[in-house]
Amino acid sequence: MKAPNFKYHHVTQIEDALHYLKFYEGDARVLAGGQSLIPMLNMRLWRPAALIDINSISELTQVRSEGEEITISALVRYSEIENSTLISEKLPLMKKLVSYIGDRQVRNRGTIGGSVVQGDPTGEVPLGCLVLDARLRAVNSEGERIIRMEEFYEGSYSTVLEDHELLTEIIFPKHPTHYAFREVCRRHNDFAVLSIAATGTINEKNQWKNIRIGLGAVNEKPVLARTSMSLLENSYLNDLDIHEASESLLDAIDPPSDIRGSAEYRTHLLQLYFIKVLKDLRSSVE
Repeated sequence: MKAPNFKYHHVTQIEDALHYLKFYEGDARVLAGGQSLIPMLNMRLWRPAALIDINSISELTQVRSEGEEITISALVRYSEIENSTLISEKLPLMKKLVSYIGDRQVRNRGTIGGSVVQGDPTGEVPLGCLVLDARLRAVNSEGERIIRMEEFYEGSYSTVLEDHELLTEIIFPKHPTHYAFREVCRRHNDFAVLSIAATGTINEKNQWKNIRIGLGAVNEKPVLARTSMSLLENSYLNDLDIHEASESLLDAIDPPSDIRGSAEYRTHLLQLYFIKVLKDLRSSVE
């Protein structure tokens, strides 16, 4: 199919993008990498009155370090994240995650901000931002606000962004010392059947602290396995600890059934891969 008719606005300033967002009152879409937007237009799943092309806004293409925090602007491409020395040093989990996205062509065009706003519950970027406790900067014609990633999604493909707001930056706090990630796909770089990311630090007593475990593709949005996280806090991540925590995963999930797998299949795989990921996390210090 072909996309429906729409007006096209190419902008070079954030202020111009905000002007059109306000003018169309929710009936416009922002074009960044277009790797999700264009297919959805072609399938007529979205029929906006206008597209606002922000690709020439240079201030949205920056990666910068400020103290222990790393800020990635919304138009930074996946391939830039893969190849950035700064991100490799400061955000190694994000570097690892983007390597699972699509193929080389998709990673050359897709943007971190586009993935966050798209809100695909199988997406690697939203999962990574959640586990790393990122904050999002959204601007409008009156000012800006900071939104925690944990509070950003209302459901599948649905965010708390207002019609007149534009996501400009993702702000990451200091990266945890240790991390692990696994994903299950039907084919290499396909949409995830499920994904799990875990981070944590270890103290002088070899106890694990500040553990965060994110689950993708098993709910209407990426979620934290809060009960399991609580059980593993101050643990030694021995096999018994991990197996007991895996029994609590059902508190966090409501898996869908779709062409990639049934809810029962996802639930079965989740506990198996949870154990694998937590053992990976434990092995990262050995």
